[in-house]
Amino acid sequence: MKRAHKGFTLWLTGLPCSGKSTLAEMVARELERRGGEVEVLDGDVVRTHLSRGLGYSKADRDENIRRIGLVCRLLSRHGVAAIAAAISPYRAIRDEVRASVEHFVEVYVKASLETCLARDHTGLYKKALAGEIRNFTGVNDPYEPPLNPEIVVDTEAEPPEASAARIFAGLEALGLVAAVQQPACPTREAATCRSRLVKPGRLEQ
Repeated sequence: MKRAHKGFTLWLTGLPCSGKSTLAEMVARELERRGGEVEVLDGDVVRTHLSRGLGYSKADRDENIRRIGLVCRLLSRHGVAAIAAAISPYRAIRDEVRASVEHFVEVYVKASLETCLARDHTGLYKKALAGEIRNFTGVNDPYEPPLNPEIVVDTEAEPPEASAARIFAGLEALGLVAAVQQPACPTREAATCRSRLVKPGRLEQ
């Protein structure tokens, strides 16, 4: 099997419940199937271990993202595909991480607040709307969408499989993942996925 021939960081950002963790696991499984070295840094897991003790002020959120970015930089520098699934609501700190990582691919996992509310199985949105949780992204704390992400997936408009295929089409187009005979993007969508390359290194929905 061909390996992902470069280490890179795939950074999935979006509102809570937009589908970041689901896509991170799907992409990781496919990369492993292809023989690549992969590590997933899920925002909730990182909060439990790497960033234990940090709160949800802007300063603490930024520090959390810096720590994730540091781990991604170290992993990708050694040929690993580091996949970060973190809300990372503030544009400036995402750009700071981008500047520190050689092969950084930002994926905007797009979904409306209404859709994310409908997916809220933990009840956190409900608590935030009731005023029981402060600084909750999308309710009483802002989310700043990426201005120029490499890849955009709309989890409100397409199933996870299609979003994952779109991510792989982008990684292959960027030369970070070796293409396979069976394309990650379904045949009927392959031409559309490729046509969305508007300039080197950028995919748009």
